[in-house]
Amino acid sequence: MTKRLLALDIGGTTIRAALIENGKVTIRAEQPTPRPALPDAVIQTALSLARPFAAQASAVGVACAGAVANGSVTATAAHTFPGWDGIALAQQLGQGLGLPCTVLNDARAAAWGEFAAGAGQGTSEFMFITVSTGVGAGLVLGHHLHLAANGLDAELGFVSVPARWQTGFGLPPEGTLKLGPLEFETSGTALGTQALAQGLTQGPGMARELCDLAEAGTPAAETLYRHSASLIAWKVADIAALLGVTRVALGGSVGLRPGYLQRVNGALAAFPARYQPQVVHAALGAEAGLIGAALWAERQG
Repeated sequence: MTKRLLALDIGGTTIRAALIENGKVTIRAEQPTPRPALPDAVIQTALSLARPFAAQASAVGVACAGAVANGSVTATAAHTFPGWDGIALAQQLGQGLGLPCTVLNDARAAAWGEFAAGAGQGTSEFMFITVSTGVGAGLVLGHHLHLAANGLDAELGFVSVPARWQTGFGLPPEGTLKLGPLEFETSGTALGTQALAQGLTQGPGMARELCDLAEAGTPAAETLYRHSASLIAWKVADIAALLGVTRVALGGSVGLRPGYLQRVNGALAAFPARYQPQVVHAALGAEAGLIGAALWAERQG
């Protein structure tokens, strides 16, 4: 008999539920994430989506934004998930669905999905990076998903880089160096803000338009696009030097663009060969987190 697994993906925009069989999504449903995304409202929405599938499943795996430790979730972006501080998500969803439940950070779940069933197959040291609204990541080291006790397992978006665009949307005064989080420079949100500041787009959040302009040859857009890709390449080289990662998969709305991958690999070529892991597109697309959460739940069972 084929084992069916239930997966939930709880994001800042959408909550999705799916049945997973043999590493593939077979049935799915989704609803917008409640606004504001308070714990009780999000949990009730997740339960209402998942309950129709629960009787067909042997376990439930959950991918959720935020820092995850021992099945509890604390928001790393409190403006997106207000009130999330040590919320016992695994316990509440498991009890509500009558199933064993495990919870992973959404980027870590996607990393496991890609390692087990996607672009990471055949490797032992692998990293998944999503460049989208923010920048997230997950690490597999020695065939094991890296999970830290404090929930900060691979928070690539919060490592420090020169804060070129974080103070007044321009270069800092000569002779000064300010640092800020990587995702404030490289994410889709950051690119959209930079494009608006440079007069390249007419409204905020237009990262897609910026990427289109860059790939069409607009010099000012290319400068911003390449800056983002170059910073990601720099951190990929750092991870290769620190941990021996040999393959990296890029996901997310920005990371999955062919032009972005091309620019990341172009920037990575400036580093010594031993610090140049293979960088490819993620193979599972938006389903990586669902598949990874389900396969992780199966592994824990």
